[in-house]
Order: sequence, then C-alpha cells, then structure tokens
Amino acid sequence: MRIDGLVMRYADKTAVDDLSLVVEPHTITAVLGPNGAGKTTTLETCEGYRRPQRGSVRVLGLDPVKDRRALMPRIGVMLQAGGAWSGARTEEMLRHLARLHADPLDTGLLMERLALHECGRTPYRRLSGGQQQRLGLAMALVGRPELVFVDEPTAGLDPQIRRTVWELLEELRADGVTVVLTTHYLEEAERLADRVHIIDHGRLVASGSPLELTRGGTVATIRLVVTQPFPPGAPEALATALGATTELTVLDDLSLQVSGPADGSTLATVARWCEVHEVLPESLTLGQRNLEDVFLELTGREPEVSGS
Repeated sequence: MRIDGLVMRYADKTAVDDLSLVVEPHTITAVLGPNGAGKTTTLETCEGYRRPQRGSVRVLGLDPVKDRRALMPRIGVMLQAGGAWSGARTEEMLRHLARLHADPLDTGLLMERLALHECGRTPYRRLSGGQQQRLGLAMALVGRPELVFVDEPTAGLDPQIRRTVWELLEELRADGVTVVLTTHYLEEAERLADRVHIIDHGRLVASGSPLELTRGGTVATIRLVVTQPFPPGAPEALATALGATTELTVLDDLSLQVSGPADGSTLATVARWCEVHEVLPESLTLGQRNLEDVFLELTGREPEVSGS
C-alpha cells in the first residue's frame, strides 16, 4: 500500500496535509495519531470510501476508487463500530458474508477462535461492545483477505480475548497477510507492529520500527530500590546533586525514581550519592522509552479511540 502526497480537506479544515507513507507487504503496520490527526480519513481513503482530493493512493497496486470492484474481494475492513445489521444474529451475519466470497474461512472455527460461539444466535444490537468488536474482526477476516484494515481491534476486550486477537493478527502476518492497524493502546502497537507511522495534524511526524522509534531520546529514567529506609535528608541531597534538569520522586521509604538527561552523568551522580550516604541498592533499573513516551513527545497529546 502506498500513499503519495495525499491531501483531504473539509471546508476550511485540512484533515490530511500532503501525507506520504508506505505499508510493506506481509507486515503489521500501525498507523497512530491523536484524536483529529487525520488517520481515519487517510484509511477511509485507502479503503475506497473517500476519493483523494489531491495526491494518489494505491492498495495492492490498485486505485481504491477506480478499481473498487477488483480490490474489494482482496481486502478486509474492520470498522471501529457498526458494519452489521442491527437485527442480524451473529452466526447469520458471518455466514452471509462468507457466502459472498469464493474461498471463505470456516465460520464455525472462526467463531470458536474469537469466542463468538456462545452468542451465535444473539442479534447484533444485543451484543456487548466487546462481542461487537470480535464480530467486526471476524467479518473482516472471513473472506481470507490479502490485506486487512483493523480499527481498534481490542477495544473493550478482556485481557484473555485481547491476547487471542493479538495471536490471530500475528498468525495472519505469518500467513502472508498485510495488516494495517489503528489502536489507542500503544503497548499493543509496540507488541505487534513491524513498523509504526505516527500522524499529527494530517502530517507524518515519525516512521520506523518500534525499536527505532524508542531507541535513544533525551530523557532517562532510573528506579532505585534500597535495602533500608533512606537516611534523613538523603533524597533532598540527591536532588540537589542532580540539579534542576532532573526530577526526583520518592516513591516510598525504600524506593525513588529519577528522570533526567539520558547520559552517564545522571547514573554516576546516583552511584556517588549511594556511596556517600552509605545507601545499599537492592536494585537499580534503567528505564527505556516506550512508544507512549515517543508519541507524547511528538504530538503532545495522548491517543484516543475515535478521531478523524
């Protein structure tokens, strides 16, 4: 999938602003952004629901609008909400969609895998939010797509079912399916994605693997746990020694956390302080930036479930 110079506007608002990115085949690629960043508009354009106002979009080498008839049997789309008739029963809906495809998955096995068998005769409108999410994913996968768009696939799911969905997405990748994922659970993107694209104000602000995006940075976190309570005044002395560019938080009588410049001087200062105050560390952990840290640094906002 390739997007080149995409521009999408609504009245005086530019939702997507000269956006270019590539989704490599046979990968899980996460497209992330805060609410209003333009990711939903971008993906709806890739899915053929919107026509590019400027720029070009190619999905499996095809134009999603002009070549829609040829493209639709080859892709799956999991919407964040809706997509099923309110009165249709779970099993009926899935079997109906299966009959529209030449080589569908076994609907019974798919329902069993996503824990939908217990609500097979329940109308869509009476399903819980989590059940609707799982049915939406099953509907996107039943046609054996070459590329599948999944929007918030684990929202509202309990941890066990969430892990099942993760395993299923990883199996799809192993089978050669390309997965485009949007999620507000950044740990989910960090766990699953081969590559991450972060969008803000309609522009691409960062791309890379989770490791590439989280490597380095300007802030390091040190968590110190000691064997005996800190001597009186010792934490204050450490804060003074570290200086104004470093934040020290006393977590309890036996632990503290230091956030400061990502260089050796911070760790060296903590080590000297331990020696001077006869503090014996039980553990000292150097924290790594995670994808949430990077996201907040780049956008200044937290991800949200919905957005344009």
